[in-house]
Amino acid sequence: MSKFSKAQVLAFSGMLIAVAAVLGFFKVPVSNIFEIRFQSIPMAIGGILFGPITGGIIGAVSDVVCYLVKPTGPFFPGFTISYFLTGLIFGLFLYKKKASLVRIVIAESVNAVLIGILLNSVWLSLLYGNGFVAVLTARVLKEIIMIPIHSAIIFAIVTALSRAGVLGYATGNKKLKSNSDRSVRN
Repeated sequence: MSKFSKAQVLAFSGMLIAVAAVLGFFKVPVSNIFEIRFQSIPMAIGGILFGPITGGIIGAVSDVVCYLVKPTGPFFPGFTISYFLTGLIFGLFLYKKKASLVRIVIAESVNAVLIGILLNSVWLSLLYGNGFVAVLTARVLKEIIMIPIHSAIIFAIVTALSRAGVLGYATGNKKLKSNSDRSVRN
């Protein structure tokens, strides 16, 4: 968490949780075991900015908040674990490291395989009583399709945060720009 104060981390984490809750409203349900979602992107950003533990906490809390705000089925703590692990994975791969497109794709690929395909297939199999192999097979194509989409979105956000001076500040590479430091063109 380098140079961010605890209050700044808490405030930004709260914003990421709120964004995850809003993104939780926007999903494309294909079947009861197959949905296209973007809720994990704020968890990835939290892991990149604040490290694996904080990213994981953002993931877990956002899952609970999303369920409380708009329950769309039974609450299952396995998905809370999955979202915690998503923030953790991105924090492990990208916290205090150059957030290049290649690293983001690798982190997203690891997350897609370990969490999206394997772990979430176990949760869905347990939750709905479907066979694990049937659930796994249905999810593989979705996760393969979503890897480049999620990676591109995360890379765009990281690039914007870097240009704004937030990412470099979070990793200790540079100070956050104040309004007096920015030149204003008329």
